[in-house]
Amino acid sequence: MYQKIFVAIDDSPTSQKALIEAIDVAKSAGAVLCIAHAADESLLAQHGMGLGSYIDVERTKQAIRDTSQALLDAAAAKALAAGVAAETRLLEASNQRVAELIASGAEAFAADLIVIGTHGRRGFARLLVGSVAENLVRIAHTSLLMVRDH
Repeated sequence: MYQKIFVAIDDSPTSQKALIEAIDVAKSAGAVLCIAHAADESLLAQHGMGLGSYIDVERTKQAIRDTSQALLDAAAAKALAAGVAAETRLLEASNQRVAELIASGAEAFAADLIVIGTHGRRGFARLLVGSVAENLVRIAHTSLLMVRDH
């Protein structure tokens, strides 16, 4: 059975379903739970192209961190309310894709299961937005549980 479960969340309903599933699996397995959020600052790295002229990049990065930490704190509270203590991790990098951040974070935690929500996008929407879950399937070194919204 799983001993260390790593769940990656964002602020989407699909992600909240993945969190609930991770909490349930951790509770039934008696596993340690780590809740992570990847703060994607990659667009802010474009400040060399003039973005820094329009916004305060450092202030914006701090706002991203603050919002991310609030999301993690709420998720940890939800886990604790369900009887599962969880640690949280804010994953930050401006030069990695979100899937790479999640895979690295799970590896650092020594997870034996990664739980992530998937939107199940197809066609142009998938091409335009991409799929973190799909990329994670390709690069993760551990088992994955992908939770759909419906």
